[in-house]
Amino acid sequence: MTSNKMDNQIVSSDTTSDTTKVDARLLACCLKNDRQAQRQLYEMTHQAVYRLMGRMVGLQEASDLTQQVYLKLFSKLHQFAGNSKFETWLYRLASNEALQYLRKHSRKKTTTLIDDPVNQQQSVTERDEQRELLGVALDRIEPELRSIFLLREVEEMSYREIAKIIDVPEGTVGSRLNRARRDLQAHLLELGWRA
Repeated sequence: MTSNKMDNQIVSSDTTSDTTKVDARLLACCLKNDRQAQRQLYEMTHQAVYRLMGRMVGLQEASDLTQQVYLKLFSKLHQFAGNSKFETWLYRLASNEALQYLRKHSRKKTTTLIDDPVNQQQSVTERDEQRELLGVALDRIEPELRSIFLLREVEEMSYREIAKIIDVPEGTVGSRLNRARRDLQAHLLELGWRA
């Protein structure tokens, strides 16, 4: 397939998340080092990866780590067996990269949620304070638990998808998610969260 033919969108019609499902033909072209196909794959998926990185490691490192994810993606794409959705495999690469970074640097970063649970009638200052408290509380959660929490609550992934991404049974996802929620709530109370 020539790269000119790649100009057509090679995606499926199911767009249940920010990342559009990637077609097998696009992946095949990427495996052949077709630069246009690789660019299209990047364009289709990089915003979701960047958003996840920003929430897991902070915005200062998100851009560099997103680039690292795509370097790994294109060097390891031949390992994608198609046993899961491509997006699931990509989130696994991204999560692993973020967790590896957090283990190596073990410093806390402030993260923010786009849609945090705040009352619409609060002043801008109060909402900003609560958003900051939420970020601090998220930073205090173990990285693995934070990853599960963000994949479920922000990226709205199913337990099955998260289980594939972090390579644990679905039941383990549920128990870790409950632990993440408990830990988050405890940290929010310590920080003086006002609901």
